[in-house]
Amino acid sequence: MNFVEVSVEGVESPEWLDRLQHFCLEALRRMGKTGWEVSLLLCDDKFIHDLNSRFRGIDAPTDVLSFPQSPGQDPIPLEEEETTPFVAGDIVISLDSLAQNAVDFGVDKDEELKRLVLHGLLHLAGMDHPSNEPEEEMLIYQERVLQDLAQERIL
Repeated sequence: MNFVEVSVEGVESPEWLDRLQHFCLEALRRMGKTGWEVSLLLCDDKFIHDLNSRFRGIDAPTDVLSFPQSPGQDPIPLEEEETTPFVAGDIVISLDSLAQNAVDFGVDKDEELKRLVLHGLLHLAGMDHPSNEPEEEMLIYQERVLQDLAQERIL
């Protein structure tokens, strides 16, 4: 069984937090993860800008940050089931950047939120992408899971 805690910082608490939590749990299930504990924080650009500056040395806001709680641990294969509790880490999503991404990429906010959540989860699973090119293995997998979860609605 997985556990996802959703909280907010610097933004009003949206009415859809329960659906966001449900989506995260469903995404973890689809990724074959059990026993995972994940914290998901929704914030504004100001808050994530500070985090991005402090932890990545980038003086700008971003859409999503992931903070694995087991740095240096070997990546967990996506097909392997976990049997013991695993504190995977924290995901931070800027609702300001999410809204701008939706406009820039021509997608609805619900789809973009799901994409950012999946992106964060995949980073917690040890995946990475040297570029943002669509042929990156992580991004291909992200879009495949996004398609599998297309019927799930958050917003």
